[in-house]
Amino acid sequence: MARRAFVVWGSSGHGRVLRDMLEPDDRVVALVDNNADAQPIIEGVPLLIGAQACREFIDAWSGDPLNATVAIGGARGADRRAILAMFADAGVQTPAMTHPRAFVAPSAIVGAGSHVMAQATLAADAVLGRGVILNHGVVVDHECILDDGVHIAPGATLCGCVRVDADAFVGAGATVLPRLHIGAGSVVGAGATVTADVPAGATVVGAPARPLT
Repeated sequence: MARRAFVVWGSSGHGRVLRDMLEPDDRVVALVDNNADAQPIIEGVPLLIGAQACREFIDAWSGDPLNATVAIGGARGADRRAILAMFADAGVQTPAMTHPRAFVAPSAIVGAGSHVMAQATLAADAVLGRGVILNHGVVVDHECILDDGVHIAPGATLCGCVRVDADAFVGAGATVLPRLHIGAGSVVGAGATVTADVPAGATVVGAPARPLT
């Protein structure tokens, strides 16, 4: 694989995970964060604050082909999607990143800018949109479809044929039973067992999961 230069948007926890998922020949040439108090997670790599500084860096870049990845986790799918769109408008590639100890079925599809972490499983005919995060130990079983900006937290399981709409968040250790629909922007609490469809924008917790009131 050719040497790649990366801009990593996010200089905190998720950025550290992605840093360790890069190929051995890859190098991070800039970090970006919106938090003015952020600290660089890689020694010697410049930390840029905000979108304008990022765009100026991209415009001035003249080295190896530039790539980018967005290290923003949690229920911030809309933010991930917006940053991915900014990179696309600037002509910067946002490749999917898969840890070598994850399992991705040959028939599965992983969209641009998505992340599949160590010990995660993406089974037959499953589809990830853009900017999707499958955290450590996640199981996404056969024929699940996850739209753009979805985040599945560590240890969660989506049984077969689950549909998860854009920007939804499924918390750590949650289980979603087969053929259910998780609506856009909804949140499934950690450890929940989802036995019925979750409406868009809802937050559900418990086993069986119930709307948070």
